[in-house]
Amino acid sequence: MDSTNDITVGQVVKSRAGRDKGNIFLVLSVVDDKHVLIVDGNLRKLDRPKKKKAKHLTVYNTVLPELKYKLDNNMKINNAYIRKLLEPFNKSF
Repeated sequence: MDSTNDITVGQVVKSRAGRDKGNIFLVLSVVDDKHVLIVDGNLRKLDRPKKKKAKHLTVYNTVLPELKYKLDNNMKINNAYIRKLLEPFNKSF
């Protein structure tokens, strides 16, 4: 997987490389055809998202539409909300 074509905002991803290897994140935005911005609300907060290459991510089929909806409509989200969304994934993976 070399491009971000199959990654969308609100998608659940897992890091495959780097210091954050094995951590679960949410895609905050797609930067270009190779990079995305990811957050987990804990180590990577909304004010400092991590720019990550798509090829270093395992992409899950799960997309959280409520996050995309809130971002598209400029609704307020915070790090606790991100952590709450990711909670079931941190237990199951």
